Amino acid sequence: MEERSRATRHRTLKGGKIVFNNGFSTINCTMRNFSETGAKLVVTSVVGIPDKFELTMDDGRHFSCAIVWRTATELGVAFSS
Repeated sequence: MEERSRATRHRTLKGGKIVFNNGFSTINCTMRNFSETGAKLVVTSVVGIPDKFELTMDDGRHFSCAIVWRTATELGVAFSS
């Protein structure tokens, strides 16, 4: 896959949760790379994940995300404010 991000991404392996539906729905994910502007997330399946959601990392960080691209098990997200 061709690198589409404008910001340099750093490899990582951190757990987190995709949170939507006013906090009533969560999906476990793994962050595989990270930059100031976005990340690549790995999930079991992208089915049911909305285009915008909150990302809560196991280390306590929180991000508002918008999906830029998706495959069957991966999401490319941009961080928004």
